[in-house]
Amino acid sequence: MSKFERRIYNFCAGPAMLPTPVMEKAASEFLNYRGSGMSIMEDSHRGKLFEEVLDRSLSLLKELLSVPENYEIMFLSGGASLHFSALPLNLLKDGESADFAVTGIWAKKAMEEALRFNPVKKIYDGEDHKYTESPELNDSMVNPGAAYVYITSNNTLLGTRYANIPNITKAPLIADMTSEILSRKIDISKFGVIFAGAQKNIGPSGLSVLIIRKDLLRRSGRTVPILMDYALTAKNKSMYNTPPTYSIYMAKLVFEWLKDLGGVEKIEKINEEKAKILYDYLDTTSFYNAPVKPNSRSVMNVVFTLHDKNLESKFLAGAEEKGLHGLEGHRLVGGLRASIYNSMPKEGVIALVEYMKEFEKKV
Repeated sequence: MSKFERRIYNFCAGPAMLPTPVMEKAASEFLNYRGSGMSIMEDSHRGKLFEEVLDRSLSLLKELLSVPENYEIMFLSGGASLHFSALPLNLLKDGESADFAVTGIWAKKAMEEALRFNPVKKIYDGEDHKYTESPELNDSMVNPGAAYVYITSNNTLLGTRYANIPNITKAPLIADMTSEILSRKIDISKFGVIFAGAQKNIGPSGLSVLIIRKDLLRRSGRTVPILMDYALTAKNKSMYNTPPTYSIYMAKLVFEWLKDLGGVEKIEKINEEKAKILYDYLDTTSFYNAPVKPNSRSVMNVVFTLHDKNLESKFLAGAEEKGLHGLEGHRLVGGLRASIYNSMPKEGVIALVEYMKEFEKKV
């Protein structure tokens, strides 16, 4: 254990835990960044120190995700919900439509927001089976004239994901990857746009990442609000206005930690091992239930319930006593949820399973 106080295992869906080495590095530099006598959060966003941080952050993200040269990477203020509005404004011309695969609440919210601007269409709706699986999307499902196809690659609330990224060629594929970006290897060239809020696998909240194919910039021809204008943000290298500088600095530290660990390929193996430990246990007991179909199970967000819902408050109280924090399900769906993002060590998942076994025996 470091000189810092014992850290709990934080299973919150977001803002989520950050790697302990990252937090220690940030603490050591907090008051005096690189001998400057000030914190990086106090430095001008136009200053040399922050310029180096921004350039390093973008370079590392490009390297970690193997982003091709014909894509632009940028940081924006705000979370993923900002892009629910920005995407149709930037990508859809007046009267054009886009297709949405509604696999959960966030995909539904994104479609509802797009409907405020354009007549978009739903090509899949998982509500009938309570969003317990993800579809096999293909080009035959894409509507003629669709400007893009929108997916949420990992469903944070309900614990599903696309085990295989859909192979869509008839229209650009757009993905909200907030809760799984950097957790598994993906082929960026399959997408027109990827966006993600930072507060799961990247850093603190208040920051979002956008990766967009350059030919899609200025596609709509509309007058877009300045801070939602992707082309303007790209032109100004993420600094049209003052960006969330400290969040970008923290993202840089996370990217460095991930690179030192062995990159996305390495963390993907670790993530699969963590999820297997938890799902294997859930599949051997009737005391708990994992409602998601096995072929659609998220590796980042494991949802489960107790056979007796009345035991939930007792379960959560006992978990907190054990230093297992944030296991309550989202307020809209209830139940229990363990978010085991990149920063969650395998030891945390093992500790959770041991507590679940102990709780089952006790009651």
